[in-house]
Amino acid sequence: MKKLLTVLLVSVAAVIIVVGGRWLLYVTNTSDPLDEVGIELNSRMPEPLRQWGCAQLKSNFAERLPPYGCTAADGSGDWE
Repeated sequence: MKKLLTVLLVSVAAVIIVVGGRWLLYVTNTSDPLDEVGIELNSRMPEPLRQWGCAQLKSNFAERLPPYGCTAADGSGDWE
């Protein structure tokens, strides 16, 4: 039972590291803000992380349309 718990915890930690790392690369070091995987990860992050990610994307791509999850709540298509 203890070995199963260890394997489960290591697996969960690995998934968090891989997903979190991919998201961090998307928001800080991407050449395309419309990357489908990055958009999906960012849109599913908790609100504070998503807002930080959107701010990072906006600082790099202010002249482009914002990706899903980073648009203004009024539906204008502008950055939030």
